[in-house]
Amino acid sequence: MKTSWGNVANWYDGVVNDEDSYQNKILLPNILRIVEPAKGKTLLDIACGQGFFSHAMAAKGARVFGIDISPELVEIATKHAGHAEEFHTMSAEDIGKLKTASFDAAFSVLAIQNIEHMAKAFKEASRVLKPGGKLVLVLNHPAFRIPGKSAWGNDDAAGVQYRRVDEYLSESRKDMDMNPANPGKEMTVSFHRPLQAYSKSLANAGFSIARIEEWTSHKESQKGPHKIVEDRARKEIPLFMCLECVKVASHA
Repeated sequence: MKTSWGNVANWYDGVVNDEDSYQNKILLPNILRIVEPAKGKTLLDIACGQGFFSHAMAAKGARVFGIDISPELVEIATKHAGHAEEFHTMSAEDIGKLKTASFDAAFSVLAIQNIEHMAKAFKEASRVLKPGGKLVLVLNHPAFRIPGKSAWGNDDAAGVQYRRVDEYLSESRKDMDMNPANPGKEMTVSFHRPLQAYSKSLANAGFSIARIEEWTSHKESQKGPHKIVEDRARKEIPLFMCLECVKVASHA
């Protein structure tokens, strides 16, 4: 199953590095706060893409090892490496080349929803983490962002914008455009899973969920009849969810 973003690597690199991107405004400051990169720490960036978060972690003094299934994105990441970071083409589901219990923390940003065999990825992450090490996951909020099964709606009489959810508990997959501005050209697959699926799979891999955070969009709507309700809904219905998971000692 093809989920690599390699064919849109240059476009994606530009989107992520845009000054007003979600990555810059929302994800980066929060994940730096939770992962706490520092000198002496060894970190694993799972599905690192073009290394946006790896570079930021390494700039704080951490040694970062980034893996991604796309050689094109790994090439871009390597080109922009400026500190103690290195990148390799590798699937998150099979990182057997990495030593057991060799990382202090691992993180994966907006990638787990594109990984088919989530349980394998979690077990591999658990294997390479030291006891007590943490895995930080950031994903599109699974309760409100179900591909093809959720959407915004407006109730003008009540003066509210709402999030319509047609399905939630059923796991599903959907072909998605990598570049919405150029539909039908390059596709990936997005997997929806309810919260309990993440919780069970993480527990089976030896993780305990220590913290859940929900992050909203920083965007604002342009002037128009729905601006007020859109901006209010955007601050109430989170766009992203973050799970901070700790590897329990029994899985050392």
